[in-house]
Amino acid sequence: MLKKFELGVIEGFYGAPWSWDIRKEYIKFLKKSGYSFYFYAPKADAFFRRKWREEMPMELVNNLKELSQVCKDEGIAFGVGFSPYEIYLSFDDDAKTFLLARINLFNEIGVDRLAILFDDMKNAPGLAKNQADILHWIKERSRCSQLLMCPTYYSLDPVLDRIFGERPPDYLTDLGRHLDSSIGLFWTGEEVCSKGYTLEHIRWINSLVGRKVALWDNYPVNDGPKMCKFLHLKAFTERPATLSNEISSHFVNPMNQSWLSKIPILTLRDSYDLKEKYSPEASFKNAVSNLSNDDLANRMFADLEKFQVSGLDNLTPEIRKYLISIYAQFQHPLTTEIIDWLNDKYTVTRELFLTQ
Repeated sequence: MLKKFELGVIEGFYGAPWSWDIRKEYIKFLKKSGYSFYFYAPKADAFFRRKWREEMPMELVNNLKELSQVCKDEGIAFGVGFSPYEIYLSFDDDAKTFLLARINLFNEIGVDRLAILFDDMKNAPGLAKNQADILHWIKERSRCSQLLMCPTYYSLDPVLDRIFGERPPDYLTDLGRHLDSSIGLFWTGEEVCSKGYTLEHIRWINSLVGRKVALWDNYPVNDGPKMCKFLHLKAFTERPATLSNEISSHFVNPMNQSWLSKIPILTLRDSYDLKEKYSPEASFKNAVSNLSNDDLANRMFADLEKFQVSGLDNLTPEIRKYLISIYAQFQHPLTTEIIDWLNDKYTVTRELFLTQ
């Protein structure tokens, strides 16, 4: 694991993924904003999930090589999140052959950091030991500078037990015991989408797994049939700056709206830099002003509750029409995304959610 604390973004949401041009622009934005890495891990890319055994299309390979090069040019790390779906159920010679092909391809692409994601997969006997063995097998063959793993039970949230089966009682302890100490572990907190983090909780999970966790922060992500009805624009709160002493890195999972995600992303950097002087309200307004202008910052601040608390289902057609007319006057990528959201263009259906 890398020694210093870092901030980065992982594009790990459900729904329509960002375009390749957006990703390239985002890498430059992250570098300018003091972030250290970008991870490609959209749920919509089946070749990184359920189709992981199939040959990756050349167009996708070339696009990933371009992203890797942009990261190198900008001086930030390029990572991918790879989900070899339920490989731990049968890690036989065939599985190893397909997995090796992917690892070799990642080496060729220039993947600097590799995350193996076992989330959204069912429980199985010997889960922790089998997953650790797979990570060690990958570690011997990957040329990445950092290897991470997302556990199947990556949170205390009981929703994971309801969907994927009751977790083994010592799963996290066993995982920490079996897994090489150089391999990072993702953790989302007490909930899948935690509202905040305490030092006590992070210290507890660190002691359980025997390392500083990599915090996978599911804010401001707004994927899924329910969350897509909201824009999570408010500044980060309840993430004390002293977390930087307890975690290896802080991963931000953004919204489907790339431009609007920049607002909270900028505020997180402020919260760590400014510490006790951090003001969420001031940071929000500064972020929007830096991306556009003061007028838009004040307008969006006035509508924050409508976007983040009320949501689309509680905005009448008249209110939607009014807001569209207001934001159409600004002609900015931020307002384009707001208008598209008001017009239901970012809807994530249940069917889409379950098939990605």
